[in-house]
Amino acid sequence: MKKVLLALCAFAGICHFLPAQVYPVRPELSDERSFSMVVIPDPQSYVKFDANQPLFELQTAWIANSLESLRIKGVLCTGDLVEQNEIRIPDGINGNQTSEEQWAAASRAFERLDNKVPYVICTGNHDYGYEKAENRFCHLPDYFPSERNACWRKTLVAVGRNHRGIPTLENAAYEFETDTWGKLLVVSLEFAPRDEAIEWARELTERPVYRNHKVILLTHSYMSPEAVRHVKENYKVTPANYGQTIWDRLVYPSQNICMVVCGHECEIVDYEGQVAFRSDKNKVGKQVAQMMFNAQTADGQWHGNGGDCWLRLMEFLPDGKTISVRTFSPLFALSPVTCDKAWRVAPYDQFEIIIE
Repeated sequence: MKKVLLALCAFAGICHFLPAQVYPVRPELSDERSFSMVVIPDPQSYVKFDANQPLFELQTAWIANSLESLRIKGVLCTGDLVEQNEIRIPDGINGNQTSEEQWAAASRAFERLDNKVPYVICTGNHDYGYEKAENRFCHLPDYFPSERNACWRKTLVAVGRNHRGIPTLENAAYEFETDTWGKLLVVSLEFAPRDEAIEWARELTERPVYRNHKVILLTHSYMSPEAVRHVKENYKVTPANYGQTIWDRLVYPSQNICMVVCGHECEIVDYEGQVAFRSDKNKVGKQVAQMMFNAQTADGQWHGNGGDCWLRLMEFLPDGKTISVRTFSPLFALSPVTCDKAWRVAPYDQFEIIIE
C-alpha cells in the first residue's frame, strides 16, 4: 500500500509540472498594463451547418482560455447569431439546421464564456422574423435572458424594451471599470433600431452618471465595406432606422459616444471586402471611430465553414486613448502547419485608433 501511495504522489508531481496546451502562435499584449476586448463577427454561418458549429465553440473556448493572458474585459458579438430565426425545414443548401438547432448551437458556444466574462450581443436581421427580418419576432430573449451570465450582475446597468414593450437584451448597456481608461459603457442596439430604441440610447448616454464615460455603440447594420453609412435597406421590418439615421440622431449629437462597432456586411472577393473603417467629427468636434467587421465569407464562400474563426482583438493601451486592433484566427493558430496564417496583417486588418 505504501508503494502505491508513493507511486501516486510521484505521478501527481509529474502531472503538476506538465505544461499547458502549446499554441504555435499565442497573442500577447504589447503592454502588460493594457486590457483587451474581443469582437466576434457574425456567427450565422457557423451555426447553420452542424459540421461548422464546433468552430464557433473553438472561438469562444479560445477566448475563455485567453482571459488572463490578454486581460479580456469583455466580448462583443456583432449579431446574426443564426441564419434563420424561425424555420422548421432547412433546405440543405443555406444550412441543414432548424432554427431551434441554430439557436441552441449559438447558446452552447456562449456557454464557454458564461460566468467567466461579460459578453455583449446585438441582434442582426437574421435573428428576426422567419428567415431575415420579415417582422420583429426574435428568439434571443429565450436563449439569452439577463440572468444567464453571472458576470452581467456587475456590468449590466440598463435594459431597453423590445417591440412588444418587454425589457430584453436586444437593447442593453454594460458598464466596465478600468484603471487606465476610466469607465466604459457599451450600448447594444437592436437591428435597424426603432425610434424608441434610439431615443432610449440617447437618453441613457446623456444621463449625468454616464456623462464622463467613454461609450462604445454596438449595432449590427451600420455601414458598407466602402465605409458608407446605410440610408435604407430592403427588409420588411418596420419601423426601422439604419446607419445614417443612427449617426444623425444618436452618435453625432453625443458628447461621449467615441466608437461604433458593427457587422452585417461582407463580400466574397477578399478580406478587404469584409471590413471597413471611418472616423468623423461629432457635434463637439471629437473624432468618432466607426469599425465594421464580418468574416462569414472569409473562406471565399457564402455557405462555407463560417469564417475561418477570425476574431478582432482590441487592445486598450494604458495611455487611455489608443486602441490597437489586430485580426487573429485561433483555428489557424492551433497547428504548426497553418500558424503562419493566424494573423491578417494588411493595413485594414491591423491598425490603431485614437480616442479623444
